[in-house]
Amino acid sequence: MSPLAHYVVETLVTLLAIVALAVLVLIGARRAGMGRAAGPLELVGRLPLDARRAVYLVRVGTTIYVVGASEAGIAKLGEVAAGSIEQPVEPARGESFREVLGRALGKKS
Repeated sequence: MSPLAHYVVETLVTLLAIVALAVLVLIGARRAGMGRAAGPLELVGRLPLDARRAVYLVRVGTTIYVVGASEAGIAKLGEVAAGSIEQPVEPARGESFREVLGRALGKKS
């Protein structure tokens, strides 16, 4: 085998080993709970305004904060009482898309 081919094979093996190690570290971190929400903080809603701007509703305890995020940073826009925002009704598990759409359009199945 030529020195160039040996170098290419050695480089590819090293690259594959580094990628495999990175994947194992990410899987281990996820199983350890890193990156998951903890405590009394909950994302209630998100409204993307464009690619770099969005408005978030964040519940902390019983208060919901309205937060704006952009390339300039994050800013508190206001706050509302938790009971003043209606939560969207999620379809029950096991319902098909057809049933949900029919109910939304007022058709009886």
